[in-house]
Amino acid sequence: MTVAPAQAAGYRYWSFWERDGGSGTSWTYATAGPSQAKPADGDVQGFRFAVSADSKDAKQPRGTADFDAICEDTPAEDGKKRVALVIDFGTGADAPSGETPPKPRTACAQVAEDATSADALAAVAKPLRYDSSAMLCAISGYPKSGCGEQVSGKTDKAASQPADSGSDDGPSIGLIAGIAVVVVLGVAAGVQARRRRG
Repeated sequence: MTVAPAQAAGYRYWSFWERDGGSGTSWTYATAGPSQAKPADGDVQGFRFAVSADSKDAKQPRGTADFDAICEDTPAEDGKKRVALVIDFGTGADAPSGETPPKPRTACAQVAEDATSADALAAVAKPLRYDSSAMLCAISGYPKSGCGEQVSGKTDKAASQPADSGSDDGPSIGLIAGIAVVVVLGVAAGVQARRRRG
């Protein structure tokens, strides 16, 4: 009998994503943090709040990710650049206890030519909150507290599901079936023992 491996613990945090030149069709997990990245005029960048174990497991931003659509009402200006931002506050399943995530939104940040992604985000989504190691903890005040804390599974909901719910976080079906067989055999043996005594 084999037992499914336990779900790796995850971390609740804001992940940072990029699209090349605003014309890419898919998101790429950013290799540098927003305070180091320097987007070009016309770039699209995304932020997603979720619980994930690592960058391979991270959830991508949802919604419109087209530069022309996001920045259509922001005319170009000399000496400045426009960066389209997709800000996805995640789902209720990934939210800290007692908090409700705002709806995903987009914004066009018009910033200085040498501005970082963090500067662009600050221009359209204050208040931001960082920890002492410059990790992004909150966008537009969400979440109210916490920063990259570890959680017991992919989501709090998944972690609180009963073991026989069929979720990936619980024991395998084979293990549950094996336990059921042992229980049935035990009950049958008890019945037979009572009959013999009778």
